[in-house]
Amino acid sequence: MNVTRGQIVARGLTHRCPNCGAKSLFTPGKPFTLQAGCPGCGLKFERDEGSFLGAMSLNYGVTIIGFLVPVLVCYLAGVLSGLTASVLAGVGAVGFPILFYRSSRSWWLMNYYLVVPQHLPANQRALSGSEDSNT
Repeated sequence: MNVTRGQIVARGLTHRCPNCGAKSLFTPGKPFTLQAGCPGCGLKFERDEGSFLGAMSLNYGVTIIGFLVPVLVCYLAGVLSGLTASVLAGVGAVGFPILFYRSSRSWWLMNYYLVVPQHLPANQRALSGSEDSNT
């Protein structure tokens, strides 16, 4: 079975395992706990320490570009008062990353496998024949 890049993107956007498509990224009942691996196919989700740092950077970037910059533009355009913009920015700087946490973890995993889809177990080719042993 080969997992296409389109499937990787679709699974990443819906918080599913990039290898088998199971809804298994997060521990049931614990919305902020990423499972160590997929119970369906065994794929490890935490590949290294950089995966958490990458997801956190993605989260902060989306918060700044997707939330804080529009608030600033609305303030500079005169749509929001200084007090309203300050309150929105303060609440949004804390609340938006919390709401976006699950997506950022899933999107980072999606981006990793989008670049190196051959690292997915479903995309690894089986060895052709058995290797000869030296006897």
